[in-house]
Amino acid sequence: MKKIAQLSRREREVMDLVFAQGEATLSQVLEGMESPPTRAALRSILTILEGKGQLKHRQEGREFIYQPVHSREEVGQSTLSRVIGTFFGGSLTQALAAYLSAPGTRLSEGEVEELRGFLDNAKTAKSAKRT
Repeated sequence: MKKIAQLSRREREVMDLVFAQGEATLSQVLEGMESPPTRAALRSILTILEGKGQLKHRQEGREFIYQPVHSREEVGQSTLSRVIGTFFGGSLTQALAAYLSAPGTRLSEGEVEELRGFLDNAKTAKSAKRT
């Protein structure tokens, strides 16, 4: 998978807003921000995100409409891999154990079964690669 660019806090905030809406204009992003920058500053952030290959735009009338270049799944996998590498030494087992042992974490029976299915599939796929 193509490596997703590392983003600043403000860039991540903009990307979160664009992902949440699927696409957004500068005005829509400004409206969704907690402590919005000036329009000019946000325009610069959007241009930087385009330069980093995270956003693309199309023009409708006088407005640019921004869309993510990568799917939510790609960005999520890349971000999760970075977090696991940074905080858990690359160990998915340690990351999952930390999550599951956190106070208030409860899994439904359906979630437990779904996890078992993922683990079984991963085990089968790993065995198939060895043969």
